[in-house]
Amino acid sequence: MQADRCDIGLIGLAVMGQNLVLNMNDHGHRVAVFNRTVSKVDEFIAGPAKGTNVVGTHTIEEMCGLLQRPRRVMLMVKAGAVVDQTIGQIVPHLEKGDIIIDGGNSLYTDTDRRVKDLAKAGILFIGTGVSGGEDGARHGPSIMPGGNAEAWPHVRDIFRSIAAKDLDGAPCCNWIGPDGAGHYVKMVHNGIEYGDMQLIGEAYQLLKDGMELSPDELSRIFGEWNRSELDSFLIEITAKIFAKKDDDGQPLVDKILDTAGQKGTGKWTAISALDLGMPVTLIGESVFARCLSALKDERVRAAAILEGPPPAVASAARKDFIENVRSALYCSKIISYAQGYMLLRAADQERNWNLKMGEIALMWSGGCIIRSVFLGDINKAFDRNPALENLLMDDFFSAAINKYQKGWRQTLVDAIESGIPVPAFSTALAFYDGYRARRLPANLLQAQRDFFGAHTYERIDRPRGEFLHTDWTGHGGKTASSSYNA
Repeated sequence: MQADRCDIGLIGLAVMGQNLVLNMNDHGHRVAVFNRTVSKVDEFIAGPAKGTNVVGTHTIEEMCGLLQRPRRVMLMVKAGAVVDQTIGQIVPHLEKGDIIIDGGNSLYTDTDRRVKDLAKAGILFIGTGVSGGEDGARHGPSIMPGGNAEAWPHVRDIFRSIAAKDLDGAPCCNWIGPDGAGHYVKMVHNGIEYGDMQLIGEAYQLLKDGMELSPDELSRIFGEWNRSELDSFLIEITAKIFAKKDDDGQPLVDKILDTAGQKGTGKWTAISALDLGMPVTLIGESVFARCLSALKDERVRAAAILEGPPPAVASAARKDFIENVRSALYCSKIISYAQGYMLLRAADQERNWNLKMGEIALMWSGGCIIRSVFLGDINKAFDRNPALENLLMDDFFSAAINKYQKGWRQTLVDAIESGIPVPAFSTALAFYDGYRARRLPANLLQAQRDFFGAHTYERIDRPRGEFLHTDWTGHGGKTASSSYNA
């Protein structure tokens, strides 16, 4: 090892890349950097990285030539084709045993492919989820690495030194599993983030429209909620957002156009849920809510034509209404995480990743966007029962739902009577009532499928796995159709 060699190279000097580099430098790691637009390298070295040990390079070959072996190259570039193109540019300058790290929000199946393809050339690939935004990258993100396990010992110290600390004081970074496991866990994290944000938005609209509360009042309420079971980064920043004033002294939040963007990870989560047959309804509704928000002009036209109940301030006492909304938010949050963990469990069973569910909760408890005290409760649930099939079956979470569900239900009644859309609150309660139902109307559904398509059904008085077909009309045949379970 040469003293003037760099510990790691990083390609991609957008906001996340720059802040990760500065974080690494703060922790004693010498970083060589490159960016496709080379002028950004010079600007970074002369600006934010001035006075550090960061080394700027103008070609990938130059950067790779500065790295100690095994060479470690981290990509912070746009997911998709750009990652493959960049890998293609790096590989000619690497040797067997060198390591490529993708720190972007790549689709986990792309990571699966890259792990396998690069292994053929002797290159070790890690797909690494990084959460925390700009501030997290600079001061400590949650890091979720997975892929070729041979690479982990060579990046472990760097990653764990720059990571945030969890509720127990340990680094928010552990090896997730093989292939695309790291990016899959990050994808589900982002899906849950979609759900958290949608739930908070629905609570906001209920309080704003249902109680005519001002942003200043909302800031105070969310500040109080952040000292309750809802203590979290997103609740904390929401209180600050409501308090922020524009240059004219008016609340800035009221001037922001109500159309939400998205980068695709929530959609990927919903697609994976459908592929695995998991009813992750809340994340799905959160994705669709963003899609609906994007139809701004169409919604404005519809508002002039379509009728709903007349606007009315809730008749319930102010204190009771606010507490009911808080109950709905907390209960729905439990459902969202329960569904997210159902999806992780299903993917783990299909792919044999050996995910450590409690550890994942702790990794999310610091640095990342969904960090909260709530994640400590999830970790404790899996400590009590590592084979827990659903968070709702844990005593802590079932007790919380039982305690607060009256207010949750009343909130939905108030929303319906006022014409305030609450798709995430609603689907959370529908899932809860469906999950706790001993019997659902799927028996009728199966009868219908057998009637028109001979898809067969099982009987309650016969062993599971025995499929039957009925000639419902008296002139049908005895041949049954094939079927499959989602």
